[in-house]
Amino acid sequence: MRHVEQVMGMPVSVDVRDPVDGAPRHIDLPRHIDLLYADLRRVDARFSPFRPDSEVSRYGRGEVAEVSAELAEVIDICRHYERISDGAFTATPPGHTFDPCGVVKGWAVQRAADQLRDRGVERFCVNAGGDVVAIGEPEPGRPWLVGIRHPEQADRMCAVLGVRDLAVATSATYERGEHILDGRTGLPARGLLSVTVVAADLTTADCVATTAFAMGRPGVAWADSQPGCLVFAVDADLAVHRSAALDPYLIADVV
Repeated sequence: MRHVEQVMGMPVSVDVRDPVDGAPRHIDLPRHIDLLYADLRRVDARFSPFRPDSEVSRYGRGEVAEVSAELAEVIDICRHYERISDGAFTATPPGHTFDPCGVVKGWAVQRAADQLRDRGVERFCVNAGGDVVAIGEPEPGRPWLVGIRHPEQADRMCAVLGVRDLAVATSATYERGEHILDGRTGLPARGLLSVTVVAADLTTADCVATTAFAMGRPGVAWADSQPGCLVFAVDADLAVHRSAALDPYLIADVV
């Protein structure tokens, strides 16, 4: 079963495969997929900095006396990555209001994927604007395939990864322009064209990819040093940098 909806300003697709043994599915799959999208829409309503009535917008204006448990969790994640990156990642760059978008996307999609798995779905892939949570296998013995887009040529791939029970996130400028800022300066990050991170969960993959991009060229080594993270990066000179341990996941290396 495949389904796609526009949520959080991006297409989010869910691809669910049948049980491996072919046994009848004893869960209401359409309902569970509806719940996944409903949860993402609810998160968007709470966290969007583009909605003046969202909790994030009201928090940024100093209008929230006590934050929700969800916002408190996201703030803690933001502070963690700000601390370990010496401020390159921040939800409050100089001259900007509080914006946790660098955390919320991966965090929200991972939560939704976890809930889908908790409801008994064992083999599925969630793709949120190119960031992916891949659970199980689409077919026995086959991994899920995730392409890494060329940062300057939309019709080309840098590589294709084969993953099982992993998450893949990419930070780049090719979709939204120079939207990632170096929190130390408040200026657009320089030095890298794209950073892809493979990790056990999308919260980590997304945050590490965003932080590495904000750090510029030194971010590649920093991301590679993060526990459980593998990196594929393209710098401003179109040179490719990748973790040695990423090689077993490379189905096609086309750069």
